[in-house]
Amino acid sequence: MSKAEQTALIAGGKGFIAALDQSGGSTPKALKLYGVEADAYDGEEAMFDLIHAMRARIIKSPAFTGDKVVGAILFEQTMDRDIDGIPTATYLWEKRGVVPFLKIDKGLEAEADGVQLMKPMPGLDALLARAAKAGIFGTKERSVVSAANEKGIEAVVAQQFEIGAQVTAAGLMPILEPEVTISIPDKAEAEDLLQKAILRHLDQLPEGRKVMLKLSLPTVANFYAPLVDHPKVLKVVALSGGHSRDAANEILARNRGIIASFSRALSEGLSAQQSDAEFDAVLERAVTSIHAASVAG
Repeated sequence: MSKAEQTALIAGGKGFIAALDQSGGSTPKALKLYGVEADAYDGEEAMFDLIHAMRARIIKSPAFTGDKVVGAILFEQTMDRDIDGIPTATYLWEKRGVVPFLKIDKGLEAEADGVQLMKPMPGLDALLARAAKAGIFGTKERSVVSAANEKGIEAVVAQQFEIGAQVTAAGLMPILEPEVTISIPDKAEAEDLLQKAILRHLDQLPEGRKVMLKLSLPTVANFYAPLVDHPKVLKVVALSGGHSRDAANEILARNRGIIASFSRALSEGLSAQQSDAEFDAVLERAVTSIHAASVAG
């Protein structure tokens, strides 16, 4: 299948994007939730072996197919590894019908002006070239908004679009992720400033160029409709942001045209101790519920 077919699949939004991109900092927590304690492995290499085994188990499950999961975001090490002797991105697309994305950010700077910008990404062009060669369709890069600070939010959005332009130049589709922390008291105000900044930058994009957006679920249902409907936005996806799966699904279903891109809310309830039948049944329920919420709008 071609790039155009992958683009059409994502734009059609008949499913959701699985975020399987926990990095070094968040992997121990992800493994703990999966029932693997820190004393079960020795060192980073063993830790990443275990998280890859978890991701491979999810991807190979009968519940994980392009019928309901239209995309998956991978950690760099996951892209570089195989599943059953097949490179992960190739396996996703050819065996599961799922469009592969790659997390490219290197973590967050210290907070300033109520936001956390992305750390510098040395070697990004080389990584993007490697990703394109590996069959990756697009990228994801995350920064964080923790206050309704206009200066900080503009800095976050400007940086996101700057990196997005670099990604586009490499022939990949950028998912820009300026996450608004769901627990802040001025979340609605922050979302208003964020949307205005994003719209300004979208209007400055050259003709024919598109981006995707990954945003926290909004305080007011359908608040991001202007972004959903914008001709330069391929798709708006939502992160669960710390909500339980049920809560995230409930909020998501009220937002037209936005699909899920859940991480922890997807793997909630999965355990290394489960038999394959138990694991597949739990994952099937998760996939079905997130898919239903994604297509409800």
